[in-house]
Parts: sequence; structure tokens; C-alpha cells
Amino acid sequence: MSPMKKRVLFLCVGNSARSQMGEALLRHQAGEHFEVYSAGTAPEDVDPRAIEALDKQGVSTAGLYSKPIEVFAEQEFDFVITLCNKAHRECQPLAGVHELIAWDFADPKTRPCPRPFETTLRELGERIKMFALVQTRELHRSL
Repeated sequence: MSPMKKRVLFLCVGNSARSQMGEALLRHQAGEHFEVYSAGTAPEDVDPRAIEALDKQGVSTAGLYSKPIEVFAEQEFDFVITLCNKAHRECQPLAGVHELIAWDFADPKTRPCPRPFETTLRELGERIKMFALVQTRELHRSL
């Protein structure tokens, strides 16, 4: 692990789709700059449709599994990125968080559109690409 890597935790309620996608996408797009994790405030099994959407885009799903936020309670993170408003409200008391970022993405399990998991993955991928670009520029400026 490089000491320069920023630690990022993606958080949603179930840790079954959005946060799993966020973890996999950031690791895929900029894993050399970030140590990435995901968790849920009320974890459920990972939705196979989220895994399928990632697989179709060639994004590794190795090591993805659902876990409660309590697993990370005593750890420090440079960024905690919440992916729904409910998770954002529930994670306010987390200690060791340098920056809390709130993104609100519709749950693909209830999203009324064709191919909701692919749509969520695409939208999340665009946001993560921008996040990684901004953060890696900041990292290079500080060197």
C-alpha cells in the first residue's frame, strides 16, 4: 500500500448495489491512487444484477461483499461518499472522516427505467471519474 493513497468509503443503506458499484469503479478507474471500501447502514446480500452490470463493463468484482458500517467504525478515511440521502443522515456521527461527500443516486432496484443497474453504473462512473480526476490533480500538486 502506498502511503500516498487516499482512503475512500462508499456508503449506502444496503451495500448491495450502489456502494458496491462505487467501490469497484473507483478501484478500476484509479486504484493506484485510492484504497477503496464500501459498507451499508443496513447491509443486504449483494444484488447479482449489480455484479452483472459491472462484469458487462469489464470491471472486476473480485472481493466485493456486503458489510456493515460498524466494520469501519474505528478507521480513518479521507473521504466517505454517501450514495443516498438516508445513508448520509445515518453516517453523520462517524469519527475519523476527513471529508463527507453526499451524492444521491436512485436505488437501481426500484428505479423505473429500462436497464436500471446499467444506468446507475454509467451515472456513478461519470461522477467517480470526475472525483478521481480532481483528487489526483490535488495529489500531484501537493508532491
